[in-house]
Amino acid sequence: MFSSLKRRRGSGPPLDVIRDIEVAGKVLPLTIRQNARATRMTLRIEPGGRALKLTVPEGLPEREVSAFLIRHQGWLMTKLARFSGESELEDGGTILVRGVAHRIERTGRLRGLTEALVIDDEAVLRVGGAEEHLRRRIADYLKKEARSELERLVAVYAGRTGRRARSLSLKDTRSRWGSCSAEGDLSFSWRIAMAPPKVIAYLAAHEVAHLQEMNHGPRFWALCESLCPETKDAKHWLKRNGTMLHAIDFG
Repeated sequence: MFSSLKRRRGSGPPLDVIRDIEVAGKVLPLTIRQNARATRMTLRIEPGGRALKLTVPEGLPEREVSAFLIRHQGWLMTKLARFSGESELEDGGTILVRGVAHRIERTGRLRGLTEALVIDDEAVLRVGGAEEHLRRRIADYLKKEARSELERLVAVYAGRTGRRARSLSLKDTRSRWGSCSAEGDLSFSWRIAMAPPKVIAYLAAHEVAHLQEMNHGPRFWALCESLCPETKDAKHWLKRNGTMLHAIDFG
């Protein structure tokens, strides 16, 4: 595997190896990256559970890599089982809205708003339109909720810091939940609308804090926590549950 790798021009590191791996009947792309500073193999599941990345010490024999992957089949099966929520986006399934599990209920009407209600003490997300558009309409609803809440929070937090965000956009990023450019353009993943309110508040505070501190130093975190006192709890929730939100397939 590794003996056939070509180095980049000059003395750059070896190119990555990309191959497929089967786990519990599911084929996933596996990126194998050699790192001269690595002392052991590290296997990581990418956000959403749709790909794997393996970092290995440079020059490691292929047989050791293969043996490592075989040993970790059980671990992978357990971890990937967390990403089984994709099939729940159907009539009678569930979806998180601001941290609360809502039962999905198709209205049967071709027209009508998607709306979150409480019916007989049960949280329900009523969705109109044709069945084949169900996932898209749920995604559109979450985008609307994310924009409404994030615009409100950004305005509040920016007002407290005396800074101004130039723009706010929503994306479906997998590598980060938000970003802030040097020009003051804020970007957020609309999937955050599925998280509890304190997590949405933390994400808004995090990016607004970057309007003043373009780093993750002590002053940045102090500002972030002053804007959102629940920063630590929210970070923990996002670290524990973020991949679950990425795993949901709205396509």
